[in-house]
Amino acid sequence: MVSRAQEAAYTVLASVDLSSYDPEQSRLMDEKCILVDEDDNAIGAMDKKTCHLMENINKGLLHRAFSAFVFRPSDGKLLLQQRATEKITFPDMWTNTCCSHPLDDFEEEKVEKDQLGVRVAASRKLDHELGIPSSQTPVDQFQYLTRIHYLAPSSGLWGEHEVDYILFITADVTVTPNTNEIRDHKYVDKAELQAMFDDPANSFTPWFKLIARDFLFGWWDELMKRKDNQGLVSAQSLAGVADGSKVIKMV
Repeated sequence: MVSRAQEAAYTVLASVDLSSYDPEQSRLMDEKCILVDEDDNAIGAMDKKTCHLMENINKGLLHRAFSAFVFRPSDGKLLLQQRATEKITFPDMWTNTCCSHPLDDFEEEKVEKDQLGVRVAASRKLDHELGIPSSQTPVDQFQYLTRIHYLAPSSGLWGEHEVDYILFITADVTVTPNTNEIRDHKYVDKAELQAMFDDPANSFTPWFKLIARDFLFGWWDELMKRKDNQGLVSAQSLAGVADGSKVIKMV
């Protein structure tokens, strides 16, 4: 568990002034992330601001997160988002459909069995960021692949240090963007995403680049190979494709 001395040190650093940032994004920094050790054992909770300060990250502060990938069943295209300019970390960068955190604020999001907490959080944040009704992303339809541990600076002040659960879901969704969260969104196939990566005009979140580099394209190939009798892709066909029992360190 986090010691009282460690908590006091982190809390002092959390006094960084947010008044120059977007008010809504600043408010969200009060939400409490779940702190974990490198094996993803929960060890406490800290506000989002404290968790994302590089000075704390460099001291080892680590929290739980998820990266959700929404694929269209009919053609297997992946829904991407471009993060809003208002975001405090990694603004204006393209990334997977939704990346966020299960919160200590919600009891259900702390449940670890069958990754329930991160699944519930993913459905909640897909609604918050992209306006996708939770009825279109049932918790039991998310396919968990694996967890990665990575560290990525956003600026001199801010960054990410996460154990990140990778979740796929295939669903026909209605997108009504929250413009305070996302600047743009689009569906892409593999070739279109690779072309985006090759275009220097685009910038991407570091976790998305890591996932794409080591995992995404191979899993995407498998997804497309495993169409059902109606020619639709299903994320749950990927059960067992990856070993999700251990945290893969990518720092």
